[in-house]
Amino acid sequence: MNLIAPLGHALWMAFAMLWEILWPLILGFGLSAVVQAVVSKSEMTRLLPDDSPRSLAIACGLGAASSSCSYAAVALARSIFRKGANFTAALAFQLASTNLVAELTIIIIVLMGWQFAAAEFVGGPLMVVLMALLLKRFLSRELVAQARTQANKGLKGKMEGHAEMDMSVTEGSLWQRVTSNDGFTATSHYFVMDWAAVWKDIAGGLLIAGAVAAWVPPDFWKEFFLVSHPVAAK
Repeated sequence: MNLIAPLGHALWMAFAMLWEILWPLILGFGLSAVVQAVVSKSEMTRLLPDDSPRSLAIACGLGAASSSCSYAAVALARSIFRKGANFTAALAFQLASTNLVAELTIIIIVLMGWQFAAAEFVGGPLMVVLMALLLKRFLSRELVAQARTQANKGLKGKMEGHAEMDMSVTEGSLWQRVTSNDGFTATSHYFVMDWAAVWKDIAGGLLIAGAVAAWVPPDFWKEFFLVSHPVAAK
């Protein structure tokens, strides 16, 4: 049985997908790196003192501009929580880091259209609101204290080094921070670290997607999503 042709087709499909999403990834990681370079961890902590709507909105904004790596999001949320940020706001930041992040939004627009990106920006904040309401109703101070005690143990995870590292520039105006030598250095380091955090996930996802696109016939997906069903297809 000749496997070279099917494998080649799958790899070509994976490469085609990579080519299509490469510039959104570069742009998204670049924007994220700039924000991380000018907003320090201590400043993030100061901006998230409680679970008020303002703090949750800021948490969503910071999360959307942060690393899209779920490991890094969890580690960074724990880091700012340890430094004094509100628990609910830290979780809102974590949710936004994986659901509202800039590079994901750009990719959704490129691959699926602005309507899906708009749905993401409706669904993401809605999840944060529901989470905040549930935590306000069921989360006790004792549980938060236990969580802080556990976080303060400093148990090392995969991305703890990323979360604890703070190369942000804090002196000068926003433009001066971005355009300074230190700002360029910090931006480049954050850019590389974000790529290093997720490249395995991206590569694995592209290989799987390429194999599925090459080896699974279109008729399967029509049946799977009930395209011909008289009721479900409507």
